[in-house]
Amino acid sequence: MTSDFNPPPKSLSILASVGGVVTAIIAIAGLNYWSKQPYSTGTVLKTELSTSHSDTPGNAVQAIATLDAQSLVLPGTPITPSQAIISKTPYIAPGVGTLTPEETAIAHQAWLYFRRNWNDNTGLVNSVDGFTSVTMWDQAAAIAALVSAKELNIVSASEFEAKMGKMLQTLASMPLYKRELPNKVYNSQTLVPVNYGQLEKKEEIGWSAIDLGRMAIWLKIVGAKYPQFQSKIEAVWQHWQVQRLTKNGQMYGTAAINGKEQYNQEGRLGYENYAAYGLKIWGLNVKQALNYQSHVAFANLYGKGVPYDQRNYENSGANNYVLSEPYILDGIETGFQALPKAYADRILAAQEARYLTTKQLTAVTEDNLDRPPYFVYSSLLVNGEAWATITDTQKKYNNLRFLSAKAAIGWHVLYNTAYTRQLFNFVQTNLKSDKGWYNGFYESLKQPNQALTANNNGVILESLLYKQVGQPLTVWAGVKSANSSAKKSP
Repeated sequence: MTSDFNPPPKSLSILASVGGVVTAIIAIAGLNYWSKQPYSTGTVLKTELSTSHSDTPGNAVQAIATLDAQSLVLPGTPITPSQAIISKTPYIAPGVGTLTPEETAIAHQAWLYFRRNWNDNTGLVNSVDGFTSVTMWDQAAAIAALVSAKELNIVSASEFEAKMGKMLQTLASMPLYKRELPNKVYNSQTLVPVNYGQLEKKEEIGWSAIDLGRMAIWLKIVGAKYPQFQSKIEAVWQHWQVQRLTKNGQMYGTAAINGKEQYNQEGRLGYENYAAYGLKIWGLNVKQALNYQSHVAFANLYGKGVPYDQRNYENSGANNYVLSEPYILDGIETGFQALPKAYADRILAAQEARYLTTKQLTAVTEDNLDRPPYFVYSSLLVNGEAWATITDTQKKYNNLRFLSAKAAIGWHVLYNTAYTRQLFNFVQTNLKSDKGWYNGFYESLKQPNQALTANNNGVILESLLYKQVGQPLTVWAGVKSANSSAKKSP
């Protein structure tokens, strides 16, 4: 998720247009034993956090920090290549079926965000509540939300047709960075390419391959599920000049800094593979980006062997965040075709193990904050440090770690365990607002993170759609591999 921005005007309380996965920052399931078992709780640290009433909040926070630091042991138990083989049989939701009344209410609540933030004249959606700025990552979340709202009977067929048609028309005609690919951020009302938090000044700042990979997945879903939009979807893809989007099997993005363009490999384990899958189904060569074994190592976190990318900030200039969201999106949208389900099992298991040891409910990923620094990566592991919450510039904000609403609900629909039910119930009880769902709940501050975003509410909606249909959404939609009309790249 992107974060290279300046704060909005002081009259606005939340930073704008944070939602894409950035090039400059992120530079660059198998049907086997591990995929058959969602995860096991296994061994956690023998020392558990005291919950005595004599503990002060400060002491409890310090105790958790100590346990978090002790939780990391290198190396961790690896997942062997045979265990990590990606299943070619679509992963099926364990709790498949008609949504419960409470789940239906959650979906309606999430759609409130989009009712407030949809720009009818462009079909684009504000990334952050009330601020007219959008990234392609967040516009893909809006597509996911609209499809989900239609299928969950939240919006009428006519409203769906009108909104989707307008959006696709805009995406097929909007101005592009160097007439190649969508700029990282736009004014969502005027379509002017802008920088983060700066709505009036036209500025082309480059493209994000990871943002466009997510958009590519959702363009395919819409085109396959709703044939009446197929020609509009093709028009969007043909509007893009994809030749420089990949190179030698890797994804590449650009950043315009002081008038000079930087062209860099983009992605680390997680988002790299998820986004590459989107480009693959459009016919691009992303073989190296899809290789989840080429740079992987494993770290023991609370007794769980968690996969991470060995390309860290010190040796590559990019942060190697281990986050929940790319694994959740891959499971919901593709059925773990980009990443092994065995990896996702370990990512969730480590977070439950942390809870069993510290009594702190844990579902961490990156997202907007309602206060400075406005965007953080809340990670299981990053640059060799366990459970760190940092900015893209490596500044630590562990005091702002939060339980993520989208991660909690996403993990629950994928795994449906006693622990994920606790996460799900916590979100319902603590994060509801009259504008959608808040992004999360701060561990140390014991209060909601009241940022409201398209991505958080969009992921919640698509998670509930997945639960209802019981299939990965690309499978449900009937997405096929690239056809002969897809533009190829080196």
